[in-house]
Amino acid sequence: MSAVYINSAACISIQDTLNEDFSQILKPENSVQILKAIEPNYKEFIPPAASRRMSKTVKMSSVASKYALKEAGIEKPDAIIVGTGMGCSQDSEKFLKNFLENNEEFLTPTYFIQSTHNTVAGQIALGLQCHGYNFTYVNSSSSLEFSMLDAKLQILDGEADTVLVGSTDEQTDRTMELYKLNNTIKKQENLPVDYLDSKTEGVIWGEGASFFVLGKDKTENSYAQLKDIQLSNRLDFDETQKFIEDFLAKNHLKTSDIDAVILGFSGDAKSDVYYTKAMDLFSNSALLYYKHLSGEYNTASGFSTFMACHILKNQEIPEVMMINSVKKEEIKNILLYNHLSGNDHSLVLLEKA
Repeated sequence: MSAVYINSAACISIQDTLNEDFSQILKPENSVQILKAIEPNYKEFIPPAASRRMSKTVKMSSVASKYALKEAGIEKPDAIIVGTGMGCSQDSEKFLKNFLENNEEFLTPTYFIQSTHNTVAGQIALGLQCHGYNFTYVNSSSSLEFSMLDAKLQILDGEADTVLVGSTDEQTDRTMELYKLNNTIKKQENLPVDYLDSKTEGVIWGEGASFFVLGKDKTENSYAQLKDIQLSNRLDFDETQKFIEDFLAKNHLKTSDIDAVILGFSGDAKSDVYYTKAMDLFSNSALLYYKHLSGEYNTASGFSTFMACHILKNQEIPEVMMINSVKKEEIKNILLYNHLSGNDHSLVLLEKA
């Protein structure tokens, strides 16, 4: 079977991840309820007239996708696939606000048109004049994983040679208010949070956009080989280890073959127990976490995939991500495990290119 490679990786997050030396300036965040992404100067990438009509998630995605395509040396991919949990929620809120304030009359359709989840993939395609396969996955925290799985199938089936794959989610004021009310976001009195040993429920919420170019051919810039992806909407706590072991066995690997495991510890005491259970399998692997650097959001796994790509390429793990002190001479296999509030569990296996 042919291989699928990740040939570029770009990320906009609460860290300065567009900076070439971002790994040296990663800063943990544990005492703010909501974290904002560090946005680039959009005027350098998007005409101001167009930028004014774009929501934050569209602008972040447009820039991140341009970085990814430029790094891969590709002007126009064969397909564009985007995963998002909340979509263009800023424009959704603006439309609903208009709806209420104008008593359901004289509504301009712009916000409604731009509020659909597939706006991001559509806007990128319009900018590139790309008429190929264009798809959006809205599968909560496994949206990126579904997108990558689709891209992998497109390449292996010969439908595409290069696929632009992305994940994106933005914050909106009203949604953040609701998340505070239902205790999705951690209460102020429970901050700062200890991500690895939290005793309280709720998370610190972030946002961001991550884009990758997947291709059938390995290049000089290739970060990793995308080996396999496994998804499960529901998982009992006691099934966690079997879920992981079966996935590795399918790929002819043992737990001892995994050099690093990136776990999605979010500081939510109720759901982080899955990660604690998973850790028990990997006594000889480097154990890492990342949501203290990105915040929790539907497609936060995009940030971990971006970090995993750089770890494999540079063969270096940022100290700020380390849970234990295990260091391997060579990092060949990385396993990523993520879920959101105990639902939509995903495993991604990456191998050094």
